[in-house]
Amino acid sequence: MPIVQCVPNFSEGRDLEKIEKIVQPLRCKEGVKLLNYEGDKNYNRLVVTVIGEPKKVKDAVLESIGVAAELIDMNNHKGQHPRFGATDVCPFIPIKDMTMDDAINLARELGKEVSERYGIPVFLYENAATKPERENLATVRKGEYEGLDEKFSDSNWAPDFGEAKKHSTAGAIAIGARRPLIAYNINLDTKNIEIASKIAKTIRHSSGGYRFIKAGAVEVSERNMTQVTMNLTDYTKTSMYRAFEAVKMEARRYGVNVMGSEIVGICPMEALIDVSAYYLGLENFDLSNVLETNLME
Repeated sequence: MPIVQCVPNFSEGRDLEKIEKIVQPLRCKEGVKLLNYEGDKNYNRLVVTVIGEPKKVKDAVLESIGVAAELIDMNNHKGQHPRFGATDVCPFIPIKDMTMDDAINLARELGKEVSERYGIPVFLYENAATKPERENLATVRKGEYEGLDEKFSDSNWAPDFGEAKKHSTAGAIAIGARRPLIAYNINLDTKNIEIASKIAKTIRHSSGGYRFIKAGAVEVSERNMTQVTMNLTDYTKTSMYRAFEAVKMEARRYGVNVMGSEIVGICPMEALIDVSAYYLGLENFDLSNVLETNLME
């Protein structure tokens, strides 16, 4: 049976009651398994990971998008993460017995249903993009919610589904298909956001850094620190240990130390095996050496 992963991101990370209502349609559904959900107060963002049968996952996520549209008013939303919609992004990732084309078709089906049912304009991105300039999520989301009116005034930015007009409270949504990525943040022992921003600029691909790193900076005020926040879009080409060591090296330039790091959401075991092999100097070590892998066979 085909299996797809979906990682919708919602613009609510503080109100626990709202978070539970948004996640509820993903619980206890046949053919759908809720793997993880994490709300972040600084980002004011909820990252959810579900997996299961493609159509059933799509239908459950469609319901959650509707709940988010009812509960979240983007006119009042503030957070440190870029966003332009109540449900900001919704990527599909083929996991088993699915091709990328299958995931793209699923993204298009969901996009059409979201625009028709909720009146939210939809942009297709990454592998599902209809234009090269829409492949990069950062480009699609440029200007964020506050800039949507201006974006829609440009005929080049007509949505893939729905009217060229933002939803009055839910904004817009980017729906796509992609490979698995790792949301990875590295903590710095400084409150100076400019230092974190300079490090992020050095390592990210758009500024001349690593090909498969997207990076920015976030202030975590309650812990008196900042973060270099990253998406590793292909961990097989740019690994977590490479990103970690690059940030450590750049931090020394400013007399700053790395305090630790965190993975947001779900991470492929293969990526952690890669990190273990590097730091422990393991030879000829891969997934076949992992006990749990052999138990599943």
